[in-house]
Amino acid sequence: MRADLTLAFIALIWGSTFVLVKRALNDIHPVLYLALRFGLAAAVLAIYFRKRIVQGISRRDAGIGFGIGAVLMSGYVLQTVGLQTTTPSKSAFLTGLYVVLVPFLGSLVYRVKPRWAEVAGVVTAGIGMSLLSMNGERLTIEWGDLLTIGCAIAFAFHIVLLGHWVPQTGYESLSLLQIAGAAAVATAALPFLDAAVRWSPAVVGAIVIGGLFATALAFVLQTWAQQNTTPTRAAILFSLEPVFAGVFSYVFEGEVLSGRAAAGAMLILAGILVVELKPARSVEHP
Repeated sequence: MRADLTLAFIALIWGSTFVLVKRALNDIHPVLYLALRFGLAAAVLAIYFRKRIVQGISRRDAGIGFGIGAVLMSGYVLQTVGLQTTTPSKSAFLTGLYVVLVPFLGSLVYRVKPRWAEVAGVVTAGIGMSLLSMNGERLTIEWGDLLTIGCAIAFAFHIVLLGHWVPQTGYESLSLLQIAGAAAVATAALPFLDAAVRWSPAVVGAIVIGGLFATALAFVLQTWAQQNTTPTRAAILFSLEPVFAGVFSYVFEGEVLSGRAAAGAMLILAGILVVELKPARSVEHP
């Protein structure tokens, strides 16, 4: 329960940042924003976990952490670039499609079939996110939407990889290494880009809040929580993110949820309940 509540709290943090990042992207290149955000988070975590660093990190753990960080950064690049040409709420809803992908990717890694309640939950949540993404009578797909769908695929892989490796590596090392790896990937790409910035309150706020709360705090909590729950449960709880994003988009941007979108949000919540209330069993799996 503590792990599940922690993951729901992370979804709240992430859902609250879409509007903030959308505004900041008017004044900063997406990859430069990510490099600064993850660089700040890596510096904070290096200080916080300095004892672990002094004790030493093996090459194997470093390779695993940086690899997971590269997958994570690919998702964030696709999401942030896509956010330039789509709305904050739609970006959040499409990002949430990883909920549907995680159980099936996890079944390939662990070679265990998803339980019926998990399949029902992710299908219900997936239908809900489809309703949330509909414009009028059809599902409209823009270039930014396609990039965001790619982001969902990357995030699904990240959740599965994290769930697989954290018991073997430890949440402290993996928290720091994946963030440092993600920051390194974004920074390495900057010389090849025209990464301009106009320093504005929106940019500073997005870097500080995104770096400290949506990255450093959120990924430490996620890595810890995934020691105590499964990737599928994590993905289902993260489907709360688009619901929170929709609420914040309404409050700060005036985006209004239609009746169809509200029904989609209810289906997402129903999908979460189906998974959370399923009978427990002794053997855990994705």
